[in-house]
Amino acid sequence: MSHQPVTSGRPSLFSLIKQSLRGGEHDYTQGSIRQAIVLLAIPMILELSLESVFAVVDIYFVSHLPNSKNAIATVGLTEFSITIVYSLAIGLSTAATAVVARRIGEKNPDAAAHAGMQSLLIALISSVLFGVLGILYAEEILRFMGAAPDVVKEGAAFTRIMLGGSIVIIMLFLINGIFRGAGDAAMAMRSLWIASLLNIILCPLLIYGYGPFPELGLKGAAIATTIGRGTGVLYQCYHLFKGKGTIKVRSVHFKWDLPVIKTLFDVGWPATLQFIIQSGSWIVVGRLVAETGSTDGVAGYQVAIRNIVFFILPAWGLSNAAATLVGQNLGAKEPGRAERSALLTMKYNAIFMAGVMLLFLFFSSPIISIFTKEPEVHRYGVLSLQIIGAGYIFYGIGMVMIQSLNGAGDTKTPTWINFVGFWLFQIPLAYILAKGFDLGPVGAFIAIPVAETAIAIAAYIVFKKGKWKEVKV
Repeated sequence: MSHQPVTSGRPSLFSLIKQSLRGGEHDYTQGSIRQAIVLLAIPMILELSLESVFAVVDIYFVSHLPNSKNAIATVGLTEFSITIVYSLAIGLSTAATAVVARRIGEKNPDAAAHAGMQSLLIALISSVLFGVLGILYAEEILRFMGAAPDVVKEGAAFTRIMLGGSIVIIMLFLINGIFRGAGDAAMAMRSLWIASLLNIILCPLLIYGYGPFPELGLKGAAIATTIGRGTGVLYQCYHLFKGKGTIKVRSVHFKWDLPVIKTLFDVGWPATLQFIIQSGSWIVVGRLVAETGSTDGVAGYQVAIRNIVFFILPAWGLSNAAATLVGQNLGAKEPGRAERSALLTMKYNAIFMAGVMLLFLFFSSPIISIFTKEPEVHRYGVLSLQIIGAGYIFYGIGMVMIQSLNGAGDTKTPTWINFVGFWLFQIPLAYILAKGFDLGPVGAFIAIPVAETAIAIAAYIVFKKGKWKEVKV
């Protein structure tokens, strides 16, 4: 099947939406940039919206268990501890997207398929290692995160299942990264739909025990999430290997190829480190909240973070569209079009995030009330949502700039930006405000939007300098 260019005419928005959801092959290196963004961004936004549902479904259902404070704290602390798995998954996915997109832009789909399968081999080895460590050291991980003894006792099984199922997290992210790099955003979206919808169905059945299903409590949430993601991965593999899309997999693509592995490693390790730095900073801030607050403060913060992630992930979908457009256009030797694509996507993301910021500033109380009625948990949740949400416009700008650099294969620069912004600025600022000025959890909350704003400004300046246009992958 030949690649169809994005048309230069003006089809209606409705027809573009239909086309984006239907999927298929398009040449994003030609035609209207606005249409290219719509065709990629809509399924990517919907994909990440469904990923964000994972973050709120578990917390919603476990918040209605008898000992909800401990359950919420367990889910939240486990999510923070599992961020290293997410970091690896996103790092590998970033590398796969950058290399696959570049090969597609060069009109070399066989090399794109080969790079995708090499990244799959790396993912399989890594995920087995993380799964074994998670199963063996679940209690120790929760204690390290600052969990109270009763939280460790009640939550160890949940943590063990979630970390033990690392393979489905890594594979879901990675294979979707391959599809995104190839421009098949609709396929990535559908796999998340399946995973998320199954999780929504299974969560209440396994937590509370309906019909033939046993009442498993908190453990049921972990099982439901892992089954949902695992089913999404099976769907991905079916379509990846049946050979009807842009990526046509052959057995030779699974032969260990050191030069391609090295390319993926060179792009992937800074991307992994980039997200470890970012997520590690959030872990430190979460621990600081636990140290300076109470279980109420931790629970309120976790409820707020779920809502923050719920709205950040769709914006990340737009950022992923920018990464694909930058990668494919650089492959097609169209650096000017790559830059215009990123800047226009950044504008759209800033507008979307401005709307979310207003929502959080004025409607935080009713939002938090959906998840908890306990006064102190509610108070901390509202404060966290309002303070962290105040920087949403800058989050949107920073995301697109960082992902555009990643899509170009320049993953080292965003890693340095993250290191300085998070570890040399956000963490010290959080400690100074929380402990030095005795602001407690509120001080930790304030440090987040301040640091994210500085990171967005730095990423924009670096992007405008344009050195990313010269990166070879």
